[in-house]
Amino acid sequence: MIGMAVAAGMKAASSIFGGSKSARAIRQMRRNLEAQKQVNQDWYDRRYNEDATQRADAMRLLTMTEENIRKRNQQAAGTQAVMGGTEESTAAAKEANNEALANATSDIAAQAEERKDKIEQTYQQRNDQINQQLNGLRQQQAQNIQQATNGVANAAGGFAQLDLLKAKGMTNNQY
Repeated sequence: MIGMAVAAGMKAASSIFGGSKSARAIRQMRRNLEAQKQVNQDWYDRRYNEDATQRADAMRLLTMTEENIRKRNQQAAGTQAVMGGTEESTAAAKEANNEALANATSDIAAQAEERKDKIEQTYQQRNDQINQQLNGLRQQQAQNIQQATNGVANAAGGFAQLDLLKAKGMTNNQY
């Protein structure tokens, strides 16, 4: 009888100890996932709200376009001075150059919108993955609680059997 009592007690203790260790590990995993979620949010906030015209590639494109415009304006002014061109032709060249700059800026804005869409999509995918992992942890925790509860219930059942055997007056030799 003492052996059964010890076994039942050990079973209950191991269920409680295992459940405690599992809960601690799950809490740590949850903290790690929450930290990943915050890193993802910070990345999204930083990248989504960037000024597209301040990016190196956009600034390079604008600088090159402005340099080309300056050169063409100088050529148009030089041609007018040497060959006697009209002010209308110089104005038309400047207007065409300004339109080229506007087109470059529009292209940058369109690329920025496409980039924002990709950033948002990446953010959503990462967020969904983290949420799925968190849900998996919650499910695992529920299963662990159920297993620990079952272990304690089984141990309690073992104690109940001991009490029943005692009540019937049985000893270790009789069963």
